[in-house]
Amino acid sequence: MAPRARIGILLLNFGGPETPSDVRPFLRHLFADPEVVRLPAIIRVPLARLLAGIRYRQSREYYRQIGGGSPIRRITERQGEALKRALQQWGYDVGVYIGMQCWHPFIAEAVERIIEDGVTHLVVFPLFPQFSFTTTGACLAKLRREVQRRTDWPVKQQVTIEHWHAEPRYIEALSQMIEEVLSDFAAEAGSRVHLLFSAHSIPQRYVDEGDPYVEQTRETVERIMDRLGRQNPYHLAFQSRLGPVRWVSPYTDRVIQQLGREGVRHLLVIPISFVSEHIETLYEMDILYRETARRAGITDFRRVAAPNTHPAFIGALAHLIRERLAAFDVTSSLAHPGD
Repeated sequence: MAPRARIGILLLNFGGPETPSDVRPFLRHLFADPEVVRLPAIIRVPLARLLAGIRYRQSREYYRQIGGGSPIRRITERQGEALKRALQQWGYDVGVYIGMQCWHPFIAEAVERIIEDGVTHLVVFPLFPQFSFTTTGACLAKLRREVQRRTDWPVKQQVTIEHWHAEPRYIEALSQMIEEVLSDFAAEAGSRVHLLFSAHSIPQRYVDEGDPYVEQTRETVERIMDRLGRQNPYHLAFQSRLGPVRWVSPYTDRVIQQLGREGVRHLLVIPISFVSEHIETLYEMDILYRETARRAGITDFRRVAAPNTHPAFIGALAHLIRERLAAFDVTSSLAHPGD
């Protein structure tokens, strides 16, 4: 009798420091990543130490203002638990693994657990709706390197969900979350509420080299607006730029300032490339951009929460995974890793 399949779901994300003492080593990992900083190792590694030292105090202060650290690991764990429950309703008993690019649990730690559990069928799911060399590409490259180092990799079949920016259920989930917040605005605001979709920026040269991130992000926004069927003005901007290189624009803070100058008073900010709360939403959007809006004369500033474990969002991800699991043709021979 053939051994039962052991199915795993590997969720990949960027990670973040959980305590003040984590900030400096997290920054070193971030700047030393060859997929993030494309320089030879002999330059990249010492540069990472230098940059981490320069940015440490400022970054630690930002994290202090949101509670001392990033909640991304805890939220990703809750997302994994919710996905596991959703898949169980369809008869799939899976093990869920979390691998982070720049902090614990690192991708290497997830690989070790997958080996220990003897996973035979694996769905790799980078939690970045839009593909970029700097996010999905970086995580998948790290995963490949870690797997190639091992001679005991047990996975026989593997599928990867590389992007899902236009998946109908994902669009529906975000649209539902936007509608929930739009309904909180005063009725007289109506179509005067401007929608500002804010995505993490990337260096412009990556786009010039063929990175599809910006194009996919624009498609996500257009599909959401089509689904909403509203006449509200909307904008796409990019945040979290770093250093002197040219980043994809327009920049979120400058768009907010311009809207204020144009007399906009009602603004809804929507995190469009983030699936969980992190420094970019909790500090940049909720603190920095809220203050930018206040100074610009925008009196009614609101934000849509990151999807986190919103039921419609989890349902969308679960359907994506289910479609890939169907390709394994193992529904009659499931075993939870560790059985």
